[in-house]
Amino acid sequence: MTAAVDIAGVVKRFGDTTALAGIDATIEAGRLTGLVGPDGAGKTTLMRMMAALMAPTEGSIRTAGCDVVADAERVHALTGYMPQRFGLYEDLSVIENLRLYASLHGVGEDEGIDTTFERLLHFTRLEPFKARLAGRLSGGMKQKLGLACALMAKPDVLLLDEPSVGVDPVSRQELWAMVQSLKADGMAIVWSTSYLDEAERCDAVLLLNDGKLEYAGPPAALTSRLEGRSFLIGGVTEGRRQMLAEALERPEVCDGVIQGDAIRVVLRPDGNRSNLDGLAGQYGGCIEAVTPRFEDAFIDLLGGGPGGHSVIAEKMPPVTIPMHVAVSSEHLTKRFGTFTATDDVSFDVGKGEIFGLLGPNGAGKSTTFKMLCGLLKPTAGNATIVGHDLRHAPSEAKVQLGYMAQKFSLYGLLSVRQNLEFFAGVYGLQRPLRRERIDEMIETFELERYLGQSPNELPLGYKQRLALACSLMHRPAVLFLDEPTSGVDPITRREFWMHINALVRRGVTVLVTTHFMDEAEYCDRVALMYQAKLIALDTPDQLKARTATAEHPAPTMEDAFIRLIQAADAEGRAAA
Repeated sequence: MTAAVDIAGVVKRFGDTTALAGIDATIEAGRLTGLVGPDGAGKTTLMRMMAALMAPTEGSIRTAGCDVVADAERVHALTGYMPQRFGLYEDLSVIENLRLYASLHGVGEDEGIDTTFERLLHFTRLEPFKARLAGRLSGGMKQKLGLACALMAKPDVLLLDEPSVGVDPVSRQELWAMVQSLKADGMAIVWSTSYLDEAERCDAVLLLNDGKLEYAGPPAALTSRLEGRSFLIGGVTEGRRQMLAEALERPEVCDGVIQGDAIRVVLRPDGNRSNLDGLAGQYGGCIEAVTPRFEDAFIDLLGGGPGGHSVIAEKMPPVTIPMHVAVSSEHLTKRFGTFTATDDVSFDVGKGEIFGLLGPNGAGKSTTFKMLCGLLKPTAGNATIVGHDLRHAPSEAKVQLGYMAQKFSLYGLLSVRQNLEFFAGVYGLQRPLRRERIDEMIETFELERYLGQSPNELPLGYKQRLALACSLMHRPAVLFLDEPTSGVDPITRREFWMHINALVRRGVTVLVTTHFMDEAEYCDRVALMYQAKLIALDTPDQLKARTATAEHPAPTMEDAFIRLIQAADAEGRAAA
């Protein structure tokens, strides 16, 4: 194989901070290489250096045979780079963005520019939308347009920094298929991702942690190290969240997650399975060995997950509400002019339940959430929160809920401390309780060193912590989480769900939207929206069972999601 990128002894320092500490790696042409690691590991820094947008402090990088310092302009010509927050111009149409990037890449009329546009529009399936403003595209379409712009000059090396963040499973699958097809032409593709199922399908992975390269090679070789250490405890009728918390506190357990009505547990190398047998017996469950996943190996290599003890939940008194239904959506409908964003959506959420609202980008999830939170007035229908009608008693309803928005509803012009103080005031906390709660959140979420900074300057994982802290300040009975972990690494996501599971055990009701299908497994029930309508509502295990076939008898949650959407499409075509 030909080396597309050579990385030799690369160190990168920003003042006193070492972002990368002596990285040696080779990325081969014609292969898809996954770049993975927790937040702050150095992934984006390394990718920007490969693109000649940043110079190493020490060491060297040769991309497509060119030194990134001595021959940066040549590197720019030979690489396509799609940054984490792609620089699309939202006031320009799809075709105008393509023309702009053609100009930036020096692609002229004599090179068949119209043919290039046609090829890219066809490849990304954006032909029907070429006149649409980029700002009006769905998240998946924006990522496809970003990919088209990165491919403008037919690069030898394609660098994609978290291209699937915030993208639904259907669009993510389409993006993945597009990128896979580029390998046949000999293109080297580097795909940074927080979705470890994507990393598992790469030809090779580079796993970074704290600026160091912890592993380089095929994902299967890393996964094979966990043979005989991954187990599923099933048949648990009640208490799976408590069982998971207990398992995670055991010294022999490295990691654990909820998987439908079961929990998945990974033992440390010296862990004893017999201890798990005892735990399973306490909850009436049964244990079986399962094939390890790359995600199991990832968490194991980094020392394990965060455990099962939530300080924030421990400090929160049990939530008691006098009714069985905590949230009710009754025929909710929202129209913007002639466009219907949510169409006659009804469901009830029981107290102490985790209720997932899933769907492709643009399905109406966030609109439904905002109506339930009282942030949008329904065109028709009604919602109640803990018995309070949002039409007639909005203040009483809103004091019962906490809302963590999709884009982290934090104020960039305020410091971290000022954001905490602002939200404490919004939720009506009076001194000295306000000071007590703020100090508690600072300690619990380890925000002390960031108090003077703007939220915009925080690592993504700490933005998420701050947003969750703000939403919990007033001890709400109901917590609304709109894609709360988008772009966050797996270890930080585990920490987040450890807190959520513990809060639910204290009686908090949680509604969550997510594009991580493994997170949907934590939900007691899942509602699937598509084209503004509710098309399925059941437990994760039942939704998977509905989509099982003879060829695929054990579908994943992502498989179920895609098949249910496809079935709804087929029904729509048949009705038309």
